[in-house]
Amino acid sequence: VAALEYRSELDSWILSELNQLIVDVTGALDDYNPTRAGRGIDDFVNILSNWYVRRSRRRFWKSESDADKLAAYVTLYHCLVTLAKLLAPFVPFLAEEIYRNLVCLVDREAPESVHLTDFPVADVAMIDHRLAADTRLAIKVSSLGRAARSKAGIKVRQPLSEVLVKVSSRQEKESLNRVASQVLDELNVKGMDFIDDEAGLVSGSGYAVATEGGYAVAISTHIPSELVDEGIAREVVHRLQTMRRSAGFDIADYIVTFYQGEASIQEVIGQFSDYIKQETLSRQLINGPPEDGAYVERHRFGHGEVALGVKRLG
Repeated sequence: VAALEYRSELDSWILSELNQLIVDVTGALDDYNPTRAGRGIDDFVNILSNWYVRRSRRRFWKSESDADKLAAYVTLYHCLVTLAKLLAPFVPFLAEEIYRNLVCLVDREAPESVHLTDFPVADVAMIDHRLAADTRLAIKVSSLGRAARSKAGIKVRQPLSEVLVKVSSRQEKESLNRVASQVLDELNVKGMDFIDDEAGLVSGSGYAVATEGGYAVAISTHIPSELVDEGIAREVVHRLQTMRRSAGFDIADYIVTFYQGEASIQEVIGQFSDYIKQETLSRQLINGPPEDGAYVERHRFGHGEVALGVKRLG
């Protein structure tokens, strides 16, 4: 994994956390403290699944096999194999099952059991403390932002104009600026700014606010018409992706999508046609009745109704 020519910031972060985990687990076991070691592994599994994998979903499922997709798969594979080795002293049978499924099925030269492999050794050169702190702050702010959305009853698929953030120091402001793109993408907002005091952001002021300790995150609840349309386009994509699964399509299957509905919905689908086609692997978006054999559902978006149909190509 260290030899990859391309590695995203997200890959570098999870590999930093993995190597720090190896240091921590090794130290805890040397101190005869398996509880501390186990909790460290549990914490890592949480950030691996709830941040790395979730933030990398687009990289995993995109149709083109480029360096970014390869890096995502190789990084995740390395993390899971290393986890199996770290887990071996604690849950030997589970670790064995994970290892044999991941390693023995693809590498006949590998040791036939996880318990015959060497215990992981940390590559401390890959530990980036600043990146780790930056990402932890991004995770905290994103969590508060989702709580603010929930308080306002606004789905994450609906884009918003801005998020306002209160942090505890100038250093944290600089830290958050370094990972701002992750926060904006995670919260589906167009811009981020900082505030010194959240006291003025109360209910009815056009913001929904979530606080924890010295942190506050406020999202604007005013949704311009162009963002309403973008939100509808994202909902259309979500429904089409669900329809693909309901129709039994493979994740890599290309499809033709049909739509019939009120003029306002037709206009949105036409405006965001390139985005919808890319996200749903649709070769065509056809404004008209679905062909025979298409899987069809009716949905309501805002005040308009639309019939959607999907049919597998080939």
